[in-house]
Amino acid sequence: MIEAISHSDKMIEKSPAASSAQGLVDRAKLALIAVERTHMAMVVSDPNQPDNPIILANHAFLALTGYSAEEIIGRNCRFMQGPETSPASLAILRDALARQIDVTEEIVNYRKNGSAFWNQLHISPIHDDNGKLIYFFASQFDVTSRRRAMELERSEHLLLKEVDHRAKNALALVQGIVRLSRSDDARSYATAVQGRVHALANAHTLLAVGNWRRVPLDTLLRSELLASGADRVELTGPEIAVEVPQVQPVALVLHEIVSNAVKHGALSSPAGSLDIRWNQECDGVAIDFSETGGPPASPPAVKGFGLSMAEAIVSKQLNGRLHLDWSAAGLQSRLTFPHMTAG
Repeated sequence: MIEAISHSDKMIEKSPAASSAQGLVDRAKLALIAVERTHMAMVVSDPNQPDNPIILANHAFLALTGYSAEEIIGRNCRFMQGPETSPASLAILRDALARQIDVTEEIVNYRKNGSAFWNQLHISPIHDDNGKLIYFFASQFDVTSRRRAMELERSEHLLLKEVDHRAKNALALVQGIVRLSRSDDARSYATAVQGRVHALANAHTLLAVGNWRRVPLDTLLRSELLASGADRVELTGPEIAVEVPQVQPVALVLHEIVSNAVKHGALSSPAGSLDIRWNQECDGVAIDFSETGGPPASPPAVKGFGLSMAEAIVSKQLNGRLHLDWSAAGLQSRLTFPHMTAG
């Protein structure tokens, strides 16, 4: 069969074989035009040359990276890598190239001006009719906006979970305050609850001011002493930071101990004093409170102390231990808490 094609008012006869060959050439040209004009960044590299250099790059790739054709032709694509490029992602790409298989990976690449972007990179091997590898075709797509949106969504989700966790912890402490507070009359009860909630609020403020990071133990102690109006107190100890989940429970226990010293213990007497010392231990921190110069200490004084609350907080919220020694010289208290680290 002979195919006739009109061209310049002349009849040109082509054999089927010639027509097929011309079709292949036309499709190849069309493919190159499509690659050149598409908005998707694309490159072709030659694995049969040393270091698999780029031999073709379209305008979209040049626009994405900021390089000119002269700056990238003949170079390996690794020039786009930088400090934040993941070694794990590079290993995945190298493995796919070695095995001559398709691969898609999102990786941090860098433009000529040094700015980073998330690149959704897809690489495909191209083989000839005999199955020999002749090229690698790679497309690139800037997915930075999507990655940022995903990271923002993830951060917001984590933040909401953290806020929910903190709120539940605070509510649990408030419930414990209301349930365990005891008093003979409504006014004293309200005062006791108010003081304990105030201690909780002070701890919350310290966390918020510190951007919800660990709080130094001496800062936590000084805040409670200031709120309680306690003086004649000696503080001694190394720099210790209280972990965020422990700050509010620790603050409540400190409130109970200091309040007891002010109302019933050594600080209720002009001659009394309170010595607070802390030290790092292998599994946490030990805090010792030593009262001297006050009225004789005796277990009945625990009525205004809120011992049941302090014990509950120490054991359930802090996984620690509270020890009280009602000595003749004054109440000696020892608090131990695990999971507190040096600042």
